[in-house]
Amino acid sequence: MPTTSASIEVPVSASRVWQLIGGFNSLPDWLPFVPHSELSEGGRVRNLKTVDGETIVERLEAFDEKGRSYSYSFVQAPFPAKDYLATLSVQDVAGKEASVVQWSGSFTPVGVSDNEVTELFHGIYVEGLAALKQSLATRSSID
Repeated sequence: MPTTSASIEVPVSASRVWQLIGGFNSLPDWLPFVPHSELSEGGRVRNLKTVDGETIVERLEAFDEKGRSYSYSFVQAPFPAKDYLATLSVQDVAGKEASVVQWSGSFTPVGVSDNEVTELFHGIYVEGLAALKQSLATRSSID
């Protein structure tokens, strides 16, 4: 099963980053290509709309408030993959007012090569984390 991950260091504490990204319904707050999210099933399922009008439905599989991470799977998605499981986590960087955000996933390709689907998700994670860093910088300048 292919996997990929991306991480980024941001000059913000892990607790502050987690305030922004830790809610399962918070993607529209920091991820520009997902402007709409609606929770269902008691907050365990999120229905996302992308800027392209695509629908993605994801299920919360694990949530660790103290460890600042959550994992989710696809219920419905326009991607060439199945058995998708991703984790978003935040950790403090020792000795600095900074944190590292990591986004990782595993998946099985459907109709494409391992390399193609890995590149797809890796690109999503890298672009998403860059958007998060930009969102945090914008928020810091407003505060």
